[in-house]
Parts: sequence; C-alpha cells; structure tokens
Amino acid sequence: MALNFFDQFNIHFTLGIPLVLPALIFPLIIWVTTNRLIKNRLTVLESWMTNLLTKQLITPMSPSGHKWASSFLTLMLLLILLNTLGLLPYTFTPTTQLSMNLALAVPTWLMTVLVGLRNQPTTSLGHLLPEGTPTPLIPMLILIETASLLIRPVALGVRLTANLTAGHLLMQLISSAALATASTLTAASSMALITLVLLSGLEMAVALIQAYVFTLLLSLYLQENI
Repeated sequence: MALNFFDQFNIHFTLGIPLVLPALIFPLIIWVTTNRLIKNRLTVLESWMTNLLTKQLITPMSPSGHKWASSFLTLMLLLILLNTLGLLPYTFTPTTQLSMNLALAVPTWLMTVLVGLRNQPTTSLGHLLPEGTPTPLIPMLILIETASLLIRPVALGVRLTANLTAGHLLMQLISSAALATASTLTAASSMALITLVLLSGLEMAVALIQAYVFTLLLSLYLQENI
C-alpha cells in the first residue's frame, strides 16, 4: 500500500506512448489554433496575465535587471505548466522529481552569481563578509556565508519538490479513504469527497504560488548581484 501511494509519480504509458506528451502538447495546440491578430477573450486574458506577471517580477529589480524579465517570465510559465500537469488524469507532475527541480535551480542560480562576478566582482565577494566583522570571526563567517550561498539552489529545488509532493500524497490518501468507505460509510465518504474537491483547488493554488515563489527568489538573487 505504501508503494501504491508513490505510483502516481510514475509516467503512465498507453501502447508504449507516455500520456504526459499529449498533455504537454495540448496548450501548444490552443496557442497555435488561436488567431493572434484578432482580439478575443483568450488573447486579452493572456495579455493581461503576461503584463501582470512581468510587473510583479521586475518590481524588486533595478532598471538594469529589467532585461531579464522575459527569461524569468518564460521560466515561470514553464513551471506553472509542469506544476499543474499532475492535476490531469493519467499524467504526473515532473516537478515532483528533485532531480528536475535541481536541474532548473542550479543553472539559473549560477547565472545570477556569474552576472554579479562579471559586473561587480568586489561587491559580490563582499557579501561573503559583512562589514564590521571582528577579525577572529572572519574565517568562520566566510564559511557560513559561502555555505548559505551554495545552499540556495538546493533550497529552491527542495521547496518546490516538497510542497508539490505533499499535496499530491494528501490527495491520494483522501481519495483512497473516500473510495474505501463509499459502500459502508456514505456520510464519511461524502465528506472525504468534498474535502478532495476543496483540496484540488488548493493544490492548483499551490502550483501557481510555488512557480511564482521560485521565480521571484531568483529575481531577488539577481538583484543582489546587479
């Protein structure tokens, strides 16, 4: 039973074809089949959401960092797509895999560090030693600040993985309880079903919020280095 709870994180296949591929292609089909030159509700909603997310991302950054807005926006939309993918039947959430989250977090975090070392190396290295530090504490503080800097991409990946995995496991537990009590305890099963519906909405919100938090933290790391 314990292993069955984690089966939802496996890729489902039909006739040797992973079902996650049609789910990934579906948003692209909507995008291609929509006439971008004609104003309609879908294009207006997309434009409004794009402008809103872009403003939220560039607000904490100085004008020199605004050129990174398109990259961060693309990353956020990719994370939103991957986070919400697991809410569809017969698919799984790629961002519940720590390896994938680290593959997204490490290069983007390294990009912010390299930008700082290229543009202002003295200031970037000065973050490792706070001003006014007593001389005996200098070696210890340099090690602590270096460790805190290196732990940032790990924290980004683990935070995203833990939040999405916990929500999916909770949904699996509640759905299993609702199914097991459907024939014996109708009231309890109905309550579990209502809880599952509410939890599905909460999980959708978590998927959107975690994508925003992941990208926002990267923008703050970039702001420290520009």
